[in-house]
Amino acid sequence: MRIISFNANGLRSAANKGFFDWFRTQDADVLCVQETKAQEHQLAGPQFLPEGYRAWFKDAITKKGYSGVAIYSRREPDEVRTSMGWAPFDDEGRYIEARFGNLSVVSFYIPSGSSGELRQGFKFEVMEWLKPHLDQWLASGRDYVLCGDWNIVRSKLDIKNWTSNQKNSGCLPPEREWLNGLCVDTSGWIDAYRALHAEGQDYTWWSNRGAARANNVGWRIDYQLCTPSLASKLKACSILREPRFSDHAPFSVDYDF
Repeated sequence: MRIISFNANGLRSAANKGFFDWFRTQDADVLCVQETKAQEHQLAGPQFLPEGYRAWFKDAITKKGYSGVAIYSRREPDEVRTSMGWAPFDDEGRYIEARFGNLSVVSFYIPSGSSGELRQGFKFEVMEWLKPHLDQWLASGRDYVLCGDWNIVRSKLDIKNWTSNQKNSGCLPPEREWLNGLCVDTSGWIDAYRALHAEGQDYTWWSNRGAARANNVGWRIDYQLCTPSLASKLKACSILREPRFSDHAPFSVDYDF
């Protein structure tokens, strides 16, 4: 099973750059999208829906053209969920889950705090609120794959300029402590990329300023975290830097099921 996670930074913009033409060649079973930046009716039509797939959306209702997540799947899910029960998070369009038997595939978009103290405060609120939910999922007996843009790096391996970003959102010590706490040992969430590339130094996001992408001055903030039950089923993964559809690269993982 191949699952791709992709922060589109505007799915209509990515489509205009050829994203869905490229996606048709990827043989993916599930695509998790973040930052659709659109309402569902704006993503209707064949140019947004490759043949053989269906799509489900959770739009932001707080502000149009903001946030938003989606799941595309070849197989019809048994159930699709779009609410975790906390309006400040749900209403920004940051969660959608497709259930296939005992497997849940989630598209998550964790807030960024880079715009200032107010949003950083909200990001910390989300982290505190989300942790018990993730613990519950981990203990539930279900298989989970959590895809998405988490807006946090884990270690020096995940960011080009480690020292100079210690006071910047996404690399703050409390953020890293929280994410690494989720991925503790083999009993916590498994970071698919890190499980397959223990010393890898690949990035999934580059600033649009300067020549960050050309110089590979990036951050790894897009993840697929899976339950320990799926650790042995991880086969391969790829961060697909080219072609360029967004300031993020699609992240693809192959699972042996």
